[in-house]
Amino acid sequence: MSLFIGYDSILGCVDGLEQLLQTCKVNFMKRFVSFAGSFWSIVLLGVVGLAVDGVAESSVRAQVDAAVAAVKPALVRIHVVETYYSEGREMKYEASGSGAVITPEGHVITNHHVAGHAMQIKCTFSDKEEVSAELVAGDPLTDIAIIKLKNEDGRKFPTVAFGDSAAVRVGDVVLSMGSPRALSQSVTQGIVSNTEMILPNWLNRFGGLQQDGEDVGGLVRWIAHDAEIHGGNSGGPLVNLEGKIIGINEIKMGLAGAIPGNLAKSVAETIIAEGKVDRAWLGVEVQPRLKGSDLKTGALVGGVLKGAPADVGGIQSGDVILKVGTSEVDVQFAEQLPDFNWIVSQLPIGEDVALVVLRDGKEETITVKTEVRVPREPKQHELKQWGITVRNISFMMAKELKRKNTDGVLITSVRPGGPAGDAKPVLNPLDIMVGVNSKSIKSVEDLIDFTEELTADTTEPLPVLLRFERKTGQYVTVVEVGIPELSNPGLQVKKAWLPVDTQVLTRDIARLMGDEALTGFRVTNVYKDSTAEKGGVAVGDLIFDVDGEKLTANASEHAEELEAIIRQYKVGDAVELGVLRDGETVKLAVELVRSPRKDREMKKYRNDIFEFTVRDMAFFDRANEQLEEKVQGVLVDDVKSGGWAALGSLGVGDLILDVDGVSTPDSAAMKSTMEAIEAARPEQVVLRVLRGVHTFFIELEPKWEQS
Repeated sequence: MSLFIGYDSILGCVDGLEQLLQTCKVNFMKRFVSFAGSFWSIVLLGVVGLAVDGVAESSVRAQVDAAVAAVKPALVRIHVVETYYSEGREMKYEASGSGAVITPEGHVITNHHVAGHAMQIKCTFSDKEEVSAELVAGDPLTDIAIIKLKNEDGRKFPTVAFGDSAAVRVGDVVLSMGSPRALSQSVTQGIVSNTEMILPNWLNRFGGLQQDGEDVGGLVRWIAHDAEIHGGNSGGPLVNLEGKIIGINEIKMGLAGAIPGNLAKSVAETIIAEGKVDRAWLGVEVQPRLKGSDLKTGALVGGVLKGAPADVGGIQSGDVILKVGTSEVDVQFAEQLPDFNWIVSQLPIGEDVALVVLRDGKEETITVKTEVRVPREPKQHELKQWGITVRNISFMMAKELKRKNTDGVLITSVRPGGPAGDAKPVLNPLDIMVGVNSKSIKSVEDLIDFTEELTADTTEPLPVLLRFERKTGQYVTVVEVGIPELSNPGLQVKKAWLPVDTQVLTRDIARLMGDEALTGFRVTNVYKDSTAEKGGVAVGDLIFDVDGEKLTANASEHAEELEAIIRQYKVGDAVELGVLRDGETVKLAVELVRSPRKDREMKKYRNDIFEFTVRDMAFFDRANEQLEEKVQGVLVDDVKSGGWAALGSLGVGDLILDVDGVSTPDSAAMKSTMEAIEAARPEQVVLRVLRGVHTFFIELEPKWEQS
């Protein structure tokens, strides 16, 4: 029974296996057909996809080409000579950035940190044309500046238009255009990664991103993107595929950051129309609402500056501002702070504005009269006669310095060895000058006027009694104000000289020359056309006596022995030198001449505008450089870093042959030529210079002060 059961079971198993196999076969065939169909579908879709991608790529490429073609004619590389102030001097340095022409008249938009402190500006177009430009104005709070191309012939420049940066979305394709690292114009492609990028809180703890003391992040939320940018791209446009500006590139922190085009356009239009940007100011410092707050709107007042409009109006720390004028206020996150600052900045200046605040759970309306926002850091000035750089004191600086008012002049740097640097007690940066002699000094303008009156009729420094403040102390010191003329160096007493150069025969040299007992001097150089050359002295001669007096020098510390003996004679005397030449003793008669003037004895001329000093050539200058007598010029003795001469690459040791085609054989001629140039104030001053064996021209392009 069990067997049958077993047999039946076996048969059942066989039938079941056959059915299973049949089913599997059918399913396999179905699956195979399905797989085959899918495979060819994939192949077909891939082919179609490639075609679609090709079309898409071709379309993007066409858009990129069109965008580049639209922007490139208006794109400029900006080369500037900028100023900074250090060691009591106005220093100059070269920098570069990018920009784009936005009006047919030649207005170019760029960053304030590129051109805001420029003394000279040159713009280079993509066709290599170079056009000079002038700064119209810069706005450090948004880091936007406008420069204007010089347009004497009234030409119309190619321009690029602004797009709507508010319409930019994450993922949009963008192009960065500019001149990275001052190279020729380039284009990089990327996508927008963030439309409201702000700086991280930890960076704000270190001052954030500041321009002239202003927090750029106070008004700017950057458009972040990954198009490659480098130094030199600053001020260049970020454009969409329509070839319109949606941002002005400014920063790079892994991602690149561009100032939104709508903000940049607004600032640019104001500068072009008004020549500056004025904003309303309340002096209230707000922050996002605290995380534990239940409020759904408003901005928390962290502090109010004493004496500011908000303080006068009655705003208090801890208030929550709900409304400014007719504008609702909502600052829950740091990204919303620029919105509040923008609302305040656009208020009418000098007019009353109603602020609705929440104080102790109750709403109050407080009227505040706005003021114009003044620069945080006033412009610096160099006062050469004092050897210092200075600036006026702004409202904010006065608060930070704990001063009651803005009277006085803040010293920003002191030149070592200058009048202020040599005063006793010495003046230091951050000292505040408040009076000179009996005159009160309330501003830089007061100090300049006093200095001009003091030095008008004299070239010699004059002592003044200066009153100044240092922290909480009040001091006086005496300063010799003025720039002393270079005094003519005194001449050394005429001394006899043997016109050769020598080296001591040390014991080691004598030993290896075969006679350890040999003492004296070996001739290393015989000056051309000299009495030594005429007397037969030759390089390699060993001088062992003078007029029979044996020389004993055998160590480097005896190097002065021969010169000391020669100095005992008079100019014009003849001496007999005992010389060993090729193992033979030779007696040579040589007439002694007057020793040449040293470098320090030569007359000098210092130019304080171009900041270089030259001197007459000394005998040894000409001899060492093997210059023929017909080569005449003045030798550059000093070039101040950061001056116009340094910018032109004039170097110490250069021989200036002529200036603007006028020969300069000595310092007196150089002085006369430069005085004529300073009176004429040309745009370029050309020096013809000999440096080693190379002769070339140096073109200096000073920015003459307005008189």
